[in-house]
Amino acid sequence: MARVRLVSAEEQTEEETYQRSLRPSVLAEFTGQKQVVANLAIAVEAARRRNEALDHVLLYGPPGLGKTTLAHIIANEMKSNIISTSGPAIERPGDLMGILTNLEDGDVLFIDEIHRLPKVVEEFIYSAMEDFQIDFVVDKGAFAKTIKVPLKRFTLVGATTRAGLLSAPLRERFGIFHHLDFYPPEELAEILERSASILKVSVEDEARAEIARRSRGTPRIANRLLKRVRDYAQVKAEGVITKDVVAASLAMEGIDDAGLDNLDRKYLRAIIEFYGGGPVGIEALSATLNEEQDTLVDMVEPFLLKIGFVVRTASGRRATEHAFRHLGIAPNVQKGLPALF
Repeated sequence: MARVRLVSAEEQTEEETYQRSLRPSVLAEFTGQKQVVANLAIAVEAARRRNEALDHVLLYGPPGLGKTTLAHIIANEMKSNIISTSGPAIERPGDLMGILTNLEDGDVLFIDEIHRLPKVVEEFIYSAMEDFQIDFVVDKGAFAKTIKVPLKRFTLVGATTRAGLLSAPLRERFGIFHHLDFYPPEELAEILERSASILKVSVEDEARAEIARRSRGTPRIANRLLKRVRDYAQVKAEGVITKDVVAASLAMEGIDDAGLDNLDRKYLRAIIEFYGGGPVGIEALSATLNEEQDTLVDMVEPFLLKIGFVVRTASGRRATEHAFRHLGIAPNVQKGLPALF
């Protein structure tokens, strides 16, 4: 069973409708990622003026930063329909053919986790993206023949957290590439202000800043924390969210001042207490913590690397001085190893 974490950027099934209600619907409402938004605005406006479908778009970066939201915004701005699916959901070319042949002119096909498309499906989509037609093989052996099925011009928006896993031929068929990065606390506070207004909840400025600071640079986590703090405030603080209410609520959830949860702290303590601060390989850490390697690499390490609590070296992971201090442990510079602090 997959681990459910409050500070995980992965979308959780039970919150899908809640998150959707907080999503902006146009580029003007989208906070943060200013260069991405500016470039998309120009591309969308140019496509509209030419009355053409937008070039295929690839959005990549950590989960929870707005890739799905931007895909829906692109469809709204182009005044077209959006059909959403994901890489793991498309197992055979026939699955994709049914979707492609039902697309209308200008429609947006959004494929989340596009790096997980099976190889045979990925090769099938090449001609659809480039020539707006698909080659469908019927019969077998001596009776096999290829039927070319024309498609209406559509826009494929692909989202991935691991762009390096996309094959070069697939990457090259996208005309627009954008990387989404973690948000600074100031932008997260703006997002929280909008979300609080939609949810009709009273949040003081200092409280918004405190939630933003603990949200790991991720809007999805910020909105999730706002929901949990709102529940606590309604029961314990007459519905008003203050800085003290935020601190008390998130302390109950095990989330500290830096936005780390119990798994993050266990990971850091394993490096420091079991392996003297590192270096240590991911296999050893996985065995020590009894956690899957993918969980540590995809869900724990990105934020710890981003805030400088961990570094990756050729010989393994090492904890930095920031991690030692955060856990209240005296830094230990090991003999013969380069100092990281």
